[in-house]
Amino acid sequence: MRCLASRSATWVTAVERFLHLLGYRVVLLGVLTACVPPEADIDGGYKRIVSLAPSTTELLFAIGAGELVVGRTQWDADPPAALAVPSVGQGLDPNVEAVAARRPDLVILYDSPANATVQEHLERLGIATIRFSLDRLDDVARGARLLGRLTDTERLADSLADVFAAALDSARRVPVPEPRPTVLILSWDQPPIVIGGGSFQSELLELAGAVNAFADLSQPSAQVSIETVAARNPDLILLTGDTSDPAWARRPEWRVVPAVRDRRFAVVSGTQFSYPSFRSLAAVRELRDAMQRAGR
Repeated sequence: MRCLASRSATWVTAVERFLHLLGYRVVLLGVLTACVPPEADIDGGYKRIVSLAPSTTELLFAIGAGELVVGRTQWDADPPAALAVPSVGQGLDPNVEAVAARRPDLVILYDSPANATVQEHLERLGIATIRFSLDRLDDVARGARLLGRLTDTERLADSLADVFAAALDSARRVPVPEPRPTVLILSWDQPPIVIGGGSFQSELLELAGAVNAFADLSQPSAQVSIETVAARNPDLILLTGDTSDPAWARRPEWRVVPAVRDRRFAVVSGTQFSYPSFRSLAAVRELRDAMQRAGR
């Protein structure tokens, strides 16, 4: 496997216009890369694609290849047009029969050991596959370029990748006021699973002017104790659902965490916080606004 190198980008001002034209809601708001087979093995011209990750489904629609998507996961929600594509169920260890029934000439699998056997089964059926991951912000541009090659939409894909890469580089150069608030992102409450420095969500926090309370953990997520959370004493807790009053926060054991006890929650929602995409720059602004509303 080889990782695509990103190209240099020289322009940024068109990013909002491009994303708006694509139909995005623009409100400007482990380490894995888009690893692919050697360049000689990358072919284009695929016409029937089953995408088994919401991130790649969204990118395919963004680069003008949405009409080629004939299957998606049950979790895909963006863009809204993707909902018209038949679902084949889950994306990890998917139902091979359901996938094959869509008669794809390419299946894009999330790069996980859980999909290794599925990949072997599909290839025995004569269906081309690629294992693909979008886990960091830099992966968005790399992923768009690769998908552009696979679907013969390189011109738009490369243009959007250049715009996004330049905008991301610009955002990273913006000075951040000090002191920065520390923020906890809790992905599960029992047992507590927190987002670590290996996740793109930690990158979003940094770009929004905050510090991930568990940024020192290299993995995307990790199980910790409530006592460890209390010892980190985050200024805010980021809630990425539709409620500002989660049930777990009302349990007595969580009252040892001052931010929980004082209801210091920053609330955001939407799939832009679930995986990296061209909307990640909009997510940064949404996150910054949410922290300001929370008083930080």
